[in-house]
Amino acid sequence: MSSPKRQKMASLLEQLKQQSTVVADTGDFELIQQYQPTDATTNPSLLLAAAKIEKYHHLIDDAVKYGKANGSTMDEQVTATMDKLFVNFGVEILKIVPGRVSTEVDARLSFDIEKQIEKGKKLIKLYEDQGIDKSRVLIKLSSTWEGIQAARKLEAEYGITCNLTLLFSFAQAVACAEANVTLISPFVGRIMDWYKAHTGKSGYEATEDPGVISVKKIYNYYKKFGYKTVVMGASFRNIGEITELAGVDYITISPKLLEELKVTNAPLTRKLSVEEAQKLDLEKISLKEQQFRYLHNEDRMAVEKLSDGIRNFAADAIKLENMLKEKLA
Repeated sequence: MSSPKRQKMASLLEQLKQQSTVVADTGDFELIQQYQPTDATTNPSLLLAAAKIEKYHHLIDDAVKYGKANGSTMDEQVTATMDKLFVNFGVEILKIVPGRVSTEVDARLSFDIEKQIEKGKKLIKLYEDQGIDKSRVLIKLSSTWEGIQAARKLEAEYGITCNLTLLFSFAQAVACAEANVTLISPFVGRIMDWYKAHTGKSGYEATEDPGVISVKKIYNYYKKFGYKTVVMGASFRNIGEITELAGVDYITISPKLLEELKVTNAPLTRKLSVEEAQKLDLEKISLKEQQFRYLHNEDRMAVEKLSDGIRNFAADAIKLENMLKEKLA
């Protein structure tokens, strides 16, 4: 008598979706459709890549038309076109994902509270003009002190939900929780990159990965003290980092690693949970601006990676603007 056929084990991606909310880290709609994440997130670098794909040129043309109609100078037209382009991509993404899309505020505004608030409101208005409720959009801001305070005000006064990105230090995470922001994106892979560059170590096991350790610390702290802010692990270099954070609230993954998770069949063990976090003996801290700046400044990796991230996003925004200027001209 033949034994019953063994059922094929679910892929790592399917198992991960049972433990964490999976988010696609791309501006390419076809790839988003393929992996069926709950949410999607974009940034200037991802949109710059997507804007070069021919099938998305109609979205650029529409944004250029809007820019020409909504600016009297070239600078005003470029700004209006950029805003509309980000929202156009967001609207298309929301046709595919059931949840939310993250839309980034220009990194060049990272140290200006009022301008970040103004830009966040403007982006939401553009979404609402296309029939999208603000509850489906996360406004993405850099985790500078000013970005965190802009998010505090957008959340409390305007009901606009925010995603705080470029997060590398524990100080940034604590300040975000105290500001009641909706979601944070700690950057796992970029933390590991810095340690590899500065220690000469060529690689890390997932359990010893400094980026993984950082996110675990933040997650446990939030759950221990009942903060509502969602922790979304981001910027992964390999699937080991992802599986080591199974159970984290949200996890945003590039198409390449989504594919790897999809074709890998192995058991996935939950690594993080509210119950386990609440058993930990942790000390609660509170940060005013001066304490935040000092504590963040004490973390050399975080200071350097935050600066790098702002510079790189700003550089890609400028490349995108130059591409749009040609079209506007």
